[in-house]
Amino acid sequence: MLARLGVFILWLIHFLPFRAIAAIGNGVGLLLYLLSAERRRVGAINLKLCFPELGDDARKKLLRDHFMMFGRGLIERSILWWSSAEYIRSLIRVEGAEHFEAIKDKPAILLTPHFVGMDAGGQWIAQHADTVCMYANQKNRYLTELLLQKRARFRNQRLYSRLQGLRPILKGMRAGMPFIYPPDQDQGVKDGAFIPFFGVPAATMTSVPRIAQMTGAKVVPSITRILPGNAGYVLTFYPAWDNYPSGDDIADARRMNAFIEDRIREMPEQYFWLHKRFKNRPEGEERFY
Repeated sequence: MLARLGVFILWLIHFLPFRAIAAIGNGVGLLLYLLSAERRRVGAINLKLCFPELGDDARKKLLRDHFMMFGRGLIERSILWWSSAEYIRSLIRVEGAEHFEAIKDKPAILLTPHFVGMDAGGQWIAQHADTVCMYANQKNRYLTELLLQKRARFRNQRLYSRLQGLRPILKGMRAGMPFIYPPDQDQGVKDGAFIPFFGVPAATMTSVPRIAQMTGAKVVPSITRILPGNAGYVLTFYPAWDNYPSGDDIADARRMNAFIEDRIREMPEQYFWLHKRFKNRPEGEERFY
């Protein structure tokens, strides 16, 4: 019942001007910062590990700013879920579109790390190409079904549960559908390895080079930045990576993490710090959380 009420409120919000929606998002983020002690603790640990050079006050401000951006990403889904395609496009400025055009009907991996604006970029991509992607089930079945419905509201988007494995993803890619893939969370090391992330060993998926090898896919990173006030978003596509995969999965994973680190340094408040990125540890290492 609470989930349905929350969705109804979110639907009402989408009728407001964008500036008002952004302000509500900032306010929701600040409220979450005050109330979510556990997520605040996780974020503080992550920032201390990744930015040890910052003082305590600077990291505290960065974490508070992140919660505000997280709140915006959450509340601005109201626009992405219910506003028109034309209105959504009007909010998004695209840079490097030629890199997207070069692969949109070919096997490709659109590498989309977990920045808080990623859903806005995903909706722009969904308006311009049929894609495949994976999803994780929510604890609430209603929310899972809603997320699937809203992510697939444009064109022919194929969404598969992680439990279904890679087979349907590879089939879609071979049919010319880019794979939207955010591989930068801790999923253990069964299909990965411990790779430095800001100098800290982090469980990192090595599936990107393997999928690229199996399908002949180009890897094109895409990053979405939320702009201040009512300025909307910038979606940036980067050139396809040369010599990728290289034949060395560990080296390729290091290259991926290094790229993500560089983008984080450009806008550290917009990376998703509330995930336990360093949950799994190499044998013998003490846990952080």
